[in-house]
Amino acid sequence: MTWSASQYVQFEDERTRPVRDLVGAIPTASARRAADVGCGPGNSTEVLAARYAGAEVTGFDSDADMIAAARKRLPDLRFDIADVTAWNDPGPYDVILANAVFQWVPDHATLFPSLIDKLAPGGSLAVQMPDNLNEPPHQLMRETALNGPWANKLAKAAEARTPLANERWYYELLKPHCTRVDIWRTIYQHPLKGGPAAIVEWFKGSGLRPFLAPLTEDEKAEYLKRYEAAVAKVFPAMSDGTVLLPFPRVFIVATR
Repeated sequence: MTWSASQYVQFEDERTRPVRDLVGAIPTASARRAADVGCGPGNSTEVLAARYAGAEVTGFDSDADMIAAARKRLPDLRFDIADVTAWNDPGPYDVILANAVFQWVPDHATLFPSLIDKLAPGGSLAVQMPDNLNEPPHQLMRETALNGPWANKLAKAAEARTPLANERWYYELLKPHCTRVDIWRTIYQHPLKGGPAAIVEWFKGSGLRPFLAPLTEDEKAEYLKRYEAAVAKVFPAMSDGTVLLPFPRVFIVATR
């Protein structure tokens, strides 16, 4: 599955707000080394570098288009193409940031402790993950996939995302490795201009990717048409044409 940096940053302010909230909650006061895991187009790295001015801040992502955008955005920082599941840098890092990436990565029971091991004493792992698989936009993606001529092609599309465990599970996983674990859940209410079509554009940059990738161009157009019609029934536009998109997210700041 490939990504489009330009599609993703159409809603940059809304997508960057959670990482600002996350980075602002990191208790680690200063850092010599910080890494942005799954850095995307660099908007999260920019927030991290601003918080820890003077630190060696690096980023990596598995998608070449995202890395190209990040390098253009922050030419003075180092960005690499890499997969977090194969990241073998032992550290130590003072901060490891992972904003809206681990919902795509399986086996959190192994992944999260391995990242804590890369932290220096007092260092923090800061994670934000969308928690919206049971929200209407994702339910409608799955329903549209099942109820069309593309059903066989999209039979496994929903499996691209990793369902999140509950907050207690993450706490019990991390606490034996950490001096402090802070977990919270926030539902952002994003006002999007353009009515239901804006919701479709939002998810074309994220959750719709695995559903659209296997389709031909004609199939994509028809899938999106049906999906938008379904979205419009649940999220009708308000009088000014704006639609309100509820977006739950889970935040974790674990300090070694």
